[in-house]
Amino acid sequence: MRRLSGRFRSSLIIGIQGIRARKLRTLLSMISLFLGVLAVVTVQAAAGIAERAQMAGLEMQNGYDGTVVVDVMPHEKAPGIVTETVAGRDDTVTMIGLQAIIGEPGVSPINPGAAPFDQGSWGSTEICDNVGNCVPGPPTGEAIEVVLTAVSGDMLKFRPLRAVSGQWLDFATVPAMAPRLVVNEEAAKGFNEHHVPAEMRMRGAKANVTPQIVGVVEDGDMQPRAYVRQDELTNWIPANKLVDPNFGGQFTVMTSQGSPVEQVLTAKLKAAGAESYSRVVESRKEMEKELRLMRLVFLSMAGLVLLIGVAGILNVGLATVGERVEEFALRRAVGTPRALLAGIVLAETMLTGLLTAAAAIGAGVAGLKVLSMFLGDSEPLLANVQFPWDAGVAGIIAGLIAGVLGGFVPAVRAAGIPIATVMRA
Repeated sequence: MRRLSGRFRSSLIIGIQGIRARKLRTLLSMISLFLGVLAVVTVQAAAGIAERAQMAGLEMQNGYDGTVVVDVMPHEKAPGIVTETVAGRDDTVTMIGLQAIIGEPGVSPINPGAAPFDQGSWGSTEICDNVGNCVPGPPTGEAIEVVLTAVSGDMLKFRPLRAVSGQWLDFATVPAMAPRLVVNEEAAKGFNEHHVPAEMRMRGAKANVTPQIVGVVEDGDMQPRAYVRQDELTNWIPANKLVDPNFGGQFTVMTSQGSPVEQVLTAKLKAAGAESYSRVVESRKEMEKELRLMRLVFLSMAGLVLLIGVAGILNVGLATVGERVEEFALRRAVGTPRALLAGIVLAETMLTGLLTAAAAIGAGVAGLKVLSMFLGDSEPLLANVQFPWDAGVAGIIAGLIAGVLGGFVPAVRAAGIPIATVMRA
């Protein structure tokens, strides 16, 4: 072990001396390898950011991984059972979805069915009763239809919606008679393009209400949507009318794993004849294959660029060995083992690879900071983003592999130089 350690130390020292003696050649090797290692670092960092972006989008829509979601089927007794079960708990939130039209009274909305504003109509303007009799609806006017989500509790604990402007719903205050709304970006776009009166009508409401829009969020939903406190909405709609079995609608309970809410709520709903379906959010597991494939494709592309750098360092290494034939032959003549000669060449190429990796990682860190500085305001995912440590490790590994691959053939050639060469010299 001591002898091996001595040879390694000798190879390292002579390799450093060789790099210092041939600075220009080392610089050319680093330039040819730099783009390859930088590509690996960039691809690894980009894959991490892309994975973060995909997971952020899924978390906004589905919730954090591990969240227990109970989908409750529309039933007249369901709202009362859910409210009674989750009352006073801070580990549970309920969301009830219903349609609302904001704008000029007595007209049909410009986006029936709460359709995105660039996709035409998703529904009909006809008015139908509970038995299916329909008549033509009023003419289209200055009104917008949104999916209104009544929330009890702080939904941000389970779904990380991003604030765009204003503020999120404040549950610490007394319920207001004028419901406070937080709209998503699609709804905000509609309100910016169409100046509609601040009047909201909902099925089952005692009267039309005047809402207050207090904030805008990004929620990953393509439909125009508004969020409201459930206790503010029940000032105008009885709790048992929030869910209409005749028209359906979203009714979701989100709670943390290990909470007794799921078991108790499911049992109560079943006893009342209401159906419910429970699931655990596992977005990362569901996206694992896709994320792995994406990373593999990116790394394959970076690997091709890295091979170009390996070819460059290989050419430089072969040229260097050709110039140092007499030196290596003289070392063989004075008893230097072949393994040590190969180690000297490999040490030079591996040190060159490590220096290149350090330069590429530094460039990656600086580039990411500049990107975050200039695009952080417009792209929240890039705001205060940190350089991923796995990209740095990948860069170091890529530099070492490139050094070994680029120096292997020159090392073998250096080790095979016969002692007689020094006599010819």
